[in-house]
Amino acid sequence: MKSILMISLHGYVAAEPELGKPDTGGQVVYVLELADRFSRLGKRVDLLTRQFEDQPEYDEVNENYKVWRIPFGGKEFIRKEDMHDHLGQFVTNTLAAIRKAGKQYDIVYTHYWDAGWAGQKIAEELGISHVHTPHSLGWWKQHSMGNDMDEKKMETTYRFKERIRKEYFVYQMCNHVVATTIPQVELLTKQYDMLARNCSMIPPGIDENRFTPVPSREVDRIRENHDMEPFDILILGRMAHNKGYDLMLKAMPTILELKPEARLVAAVGGDGSKQDSKGVAKLKVLAKELNIADKIIWKNYISDEDLANIYRAASIFAMPSRYEPFGMVAIEAMACGTPAVITVHGGLKDLLDFGNQGLFADPHRPLEFGAICAMPLLYQQLRNELSVEGARFARRNFGWTGIAKRMLQIFNQSINRQHSESNIFTS
Repeated sequence: MKSILMISLHGYVAAEPELGKPDTGGQVVYVLELADRFSRLGKRVDLLTRQFEDQPEYDEVNENYKVWRIPFGGKEFIRKEDMHDHLGQFVTNTLAAIRKAGKQYDIVYTHYWDAGWAGQKIAEELGISHVHTPHSLGWWKQHSMGNDMDEKKMETTYRFKERIRKEYFVYQMCNHVVATTIPQVELLTKQYDMLARNCSMIPPGIDENRFTPVPSREVDRIRENHDMEPFDILILGRMAHNKGYDLMLKAMPTILELKPEARLVAAVGGDGSKQDSKGVAKLKVLAKELNIADKIIWKNYISDEDLANIYRAASIFAMPSRYEPFGMVAIEAMACGTPAVITVHGGLKDLLDFGNQGLFADPHRPLEFGAICAMPLLYQQLRNELSVEGARFARRNFGWTGIAKRMLQIFNQSINRQHSESNIFTS
């Protein structure tokens, strides 16, 4: 295998991504890091995405790897929930561009259901193997939201019926699915009728050279530079309902009762969109209602170059998500030596040794989540244990080069199986 066609359609995918923009978060980081590692390992990689607004056709990353943008669906941003309507045009335009350029690939590797559906069509046309990573599952997301939204409004907003139908097609037809968590594997077999042999689990990775611990005296300087204090709790990510930032705010009164010096540093949203601004405004109203507004520091935008230091400056990283397929930000924080308290509603929980490598709690129970967040603030020995063992856990299990090598093994197995099946009809 020499050449990989990767596809990730939604959000602002670029060699230097604008993280925090709509639909531009953990999945984009995952895709870019893997593409980079594949190219370092000697593979030629074309990462296909959507061309819109004023984006160029190509980002030349290195001699083995480039981001290739295919126009479809007009010039305006399209949120991932509405990508259904334009995928046929993407398939047509992509196949025409590939044939015009005379390109050949050994495998198609797609991300999320939108690219998965399109990638299956493209792989069939090219006669090559297709491996897919879901990142999240429609069935899980729909059921995890529970009664948070009216059923009719939920369907209008998220179009779950159509998404799940397309997901089922992808998971049945592609050669292999690489899930990022064990619960995803279980759901794929139970809810999407996948054969167990066609599904594997490989977790996401981190940049092990970037996210590292630093000495405590350096942490003190970092805190001064970023206006942070020794008992600050950090939440960080895109402005989205499933991230559970409101649940974190509801846990703060318990934290403050146990550790009055604590503050919440909320680095949420940040793209300047009306949707993000509206979401942050609602959180600020809730903070006032809870009488904790003076205990919250709002950091709406964290530059990529400052991210590792923001993790290091926090005493605790909290991930209060209503559901979280994995939670790469928590792994990044842990790799920086910052203890993490994560949601029980996600895959990362099953990999952690509670009390040694990290802590978890249910954010739907504010008293529970708040009490668990307060424990490392109250007990320095516990915090030190979580800091050291959490960083070891993150580095040993989630370095991107190791993740890429494991993925390439899956690709080779899939290609060999495809060739064996093809030989049945040619022999």
